[in-house]
Amino acid sequence: MTDFWEKIKLFFLRKKEINDFLKYPEGKRIYKEFHHLKNNMMDQSGIKIIQKLVKNKYKAYFVGGCIRDLLLNRNPKDFDIVTNATPKEIKKLFKNSRIIGKRFKIVHIYIRSTKRNEIKIIEVSTFRKLPEHRLNGNKKIDHTMLKRDNIYGNPKEDAARRDFTINSLFYDPLKEVIIDYTGGFEDIKNKIIRSIGDPNISFKEDPVRMLRAAKFAPLLDFKIEKKTYKSINKNKKEILKVNRNRLQEELIKIFKTGMSAKIFESIYQCGLFEILFPDVIQKSINRIPSEKKATLKKIDFKDIPIAKRLQIADRMLSEREDLTFNIYMCLILADLVFEVFFERRNSFEPIDQYIRKNLNFIFQHLQISGKDQERIFQIFVSQRQISSIYVNNKKVNKVKVNDFKSKNYFFESFMVYKIFSLSLENEEMIQKAMVWEIGPRKTPPTDAKVISLFYKPPKIVYHELKEEN
Repeated sequence: MTDFWEKIKLFFLRKKEINDFLKYPEGKRIYKEFHHLKNNMMDQSGIKIIQKLVKNKYKAYFVGGCIRDLLLNRNPKDFDIVTNATPKEIKKLFKNSRIIGKRFKIVHIYIRSTKRNEIKIIEVSTFRKLPEHRLNGNKKIDHTMLKRDNIYGNPKEDAARRDFTINSLFYDPLKEVIIDYTGGFEDIKNKIIRSIGDPNISFKEDPVRMLRAAKFAPLLDFKIEKKTYKSINKNKKEILKVNRNRLQEELIKIFKTGMSAKIFESIYQCGLFEILFPDVIQKSINRIPSEKKATLKKIDFKDIPIAKRLQIADRMLSEREDLTFNIYMCLILADLVFEVFFERRNSFEPIDQYIRKNLNFIFQHLQISGKDQERIFQIFVSQRQISSIYVNNKKVNKVKVNDFKSKNYFFESFMVYKIFSLSLENEEMIQKAMVWEIGPRKTPPTDAKVISLFYKPPKIVYHELKEEN
């Protein structure tokens, strides 16, 4: 009996091998007879890049999200490539490229459209090795370990290192073969989001992965596998360790999907919303009209005002309206400063003090930059100016209206008011919004982080490349 427990102990204490993380250690080949991917579905410039790398004795494949999306009959946003060539070797082969990144170097290859004045970017990265702490069984890990452990590897190691099985597939366009090390092909078929390896370690390495799991579930109409889901709930507080810029980048990606309402519902169900935005849910629940609340057996995320505002914003994006990061943030935080949307307030406290008092904690909690804090503050302060405009054929002071419209923050302030009014279904407020909407079509300020469903060519990059070539 003692020998048995000794063997068990040795099994768990032994240093793991790369094969322990993979369902198919040798890489399962899924040939073209067994999948519907074709080379004409791939980015043709990407195929040429892979052909050139292979011609120069390197391995190269399409990887990740583009394979996942094509298997789901969705249009990929990007066609990323992975190779065993180092960034310097890639740069040497492709003159129209740049090495970027601080933590781990990758290469952007710029392809100019012959038909239009546009630039397409294809990202090429080098295979990375599985971090050492994954192999030696170190449980005391944090997100800084991933930064310290960026070493070049091989396809097998690169697959094991990725976040979810559905994002770990390689596609070889020269042989039209999918290469699967983790079981991602089956998980895509079964609509499952599964962490690679121990999710507790994976989410501590990179807490953003928890947000990504919560995002992919509604975006792809998948379910989060039970062990992965439990681990998100267990490690949810790790999300606060994420760098401010990375967190903002991930939130922007969520807003750009045009499905932010459903994604934030998933984030709420995973327990992440309350960690990111403490007290916001309860404040929003408090704003549900009592007559509606009485009809609800259970209050779900979709029942609260935040969800309705996000639904309206998502619909606007689908109708080719551009919004901004700060508009979305204001829609999430609006219930904290609910009184700013109405001319009469219950308090004699100055409006600016009221806003700062109610938002200072969340600003610090989310590490929102000083510039974004000031813009959000301006947006909320100006809500009273928007709501005080005369309607019902009363005289409108055109000078004041035009002066306010010229402000840099007017577009965002107006859009927040309009969405808030529509969410309340308040006819008087909607009329006021319509008065402000009269005139030339408004656009986001040039310094804003624009949220759009539609691609706009990066003209500055184009001119830079034109000068280089």
